[in-house]
Amino acid sequence: MVARIVLLLLLFFSVVSWAMILQKLGMFGRIRRKSDEFLRIFRATRSVANPQALVMVPSPFASVYAAGYRELQSQVGGVSSNPHPPRLKSLQAVTVSMQLASAEEVRRVEKGMSWLATTGAVSPFIGLFGTVWGIIDAFSGLGSAGAASLRAVAPGIAEALVTTAAGLFAAIPAVIFYNHFLQNIRDLAQRLDTFSLEVTALIEKAMN
Repeated sequence: MVARIVLLLLLFFSVVSWAMILQKLGMFGRIRRKSDEFLRIFRATRSVANPQALVMVPSPFASVYAAGYRELQSQVGGVSSNPHPPRLKSLQAVTVSMQLASAEEVRRVEKGMSWLATTGAVSPFIGLFGTVWGIIDAFSGLGSAGAASLRAVAPGIAEALVTTAAGLFAAIPAVIFYNHFLQNIRDLAQRLDTFSLEVTALIEKAMN
């Protein structure tokens, strides 16, 4: 009964982890495509444009740019409507707005990562617990039967070792994809920071 409960628990961890892995793979693929599309459109304009004019696509870069543009508008009341360069009150405030939006986007893509980390760290120990319990049960049955042959205890030990294998089966993919996704998140955060600096430089150039 204990082994069955352990196997069911590991199956639950594995199913949820694989669902999370597939969801994250699709999400990062969409982010990569949409971000490249947005950056291509943004850099083709070579000016501080309204986000709606950039054919808004669901991308973290679009959200970061929109946050900076809203702060810019709140300070100068529009960029293209005034023929004279408007006065910018605080370029730092625009940068901070984009940094806050960037941090929020990173937090959004990080959702679910803790589950993969927990699965990778805990599953082997759950499987090991099932194995130890199964071995104890096998030797306990061996003592009750009064037999001392390996043939009598081998089936119980073999069944007990299945839980360790199940624990590794749940943990290994979780660890591999956790590290993979973590690298993707770091790359995204770095690209968003670089993009914020790019937008800041473009605004400073437009204001002068």
